[in-house]
Amino acid sequence: MARNIQSLERAAAMLRLLAGGERRLGLSDIASSLGLAKGTAHGILRTLQHEGFVEQDDASGRYQLGAELLRLGTTYLDVHELRARALVWTDDLARSSGESVHLGVLHQHGVLIVHHVFRPDDSRQVLEIGAMQPLHCTALGKVLAAYDPVAHSEALEAERKAFTDRTVCDAAEFEHILDLTRARGYAADVEETWEGVASIAAPVHDRRRMPVGAVGITGAVERLCRDGELRPELIAAVRDCARAVSRDLGAGRF
Repeated sequence: MARNIQSLERAAAMLRLLAGGERRLGLSDIASSLGLAKGTAHGILRTLQHEGFVEQDDASGRYQLGAELLRLGTTYLDVHELRARALVWTDDLARSSGESVHLGVLHQHGVLIVHHVFRPDDSRQVLEIGAMQPLHCTALGKVLAAYDPVAHSEALEAERKAFTDRTVCDAAEFEHILDLTRARGYAADVEETWEGVASIAAPVHDRRRMPVGAVGITGAVERLCRDGELRPELIAAVRDCARAVSRDLGAGRF
């Protein structure tokens, strides 16, 4: 049986101590409570502080839980609530559009697919939950980059790889696309990521009106486009789905 990593166990114990005790604790308090030497405790606290899981008060020198830990916990709750609220609406979107539906969130400089509804036909399809998509060329990614400041920064800082001859890699042109996405309320990907494939996506907001994800449809270009343009009824269906999920998350009318 594999042995646990002692330093990780100690770090976890520190986080639990800070979460369950006084709001702020000094180094001596933490070390004595966990039975650690001050040097050992200080080294672990410095690492946790560097990662944003612990913060140190400048005036007192005491430690408390950091914002990054709160962000991770909120993200976990948001993703699970997002999936739960989106189930009915994404099923409806798949039926009305006849295409597969994806729900994505920002994760590790890309889009993590957290829910996938198959295209409602008898074709063989692969479940894509857990798959990652790039931010700069997919419809889901463009929506996140347009509405989420963190996703925007990550999309600009990352290497924008060309997947097809339609992929936009230039920073200025990419910013123009994000402006257009915000102006019209949806993003498109017509053969920018995969040849012969198009997608449409719109943002999902929570009760704080913060962007928490994106929902969209993906299918063959000949089905999503008519006379070289995306079919307006499909755009409307995607936007309606995103608004419905947002309302269920408490965003109200918008």
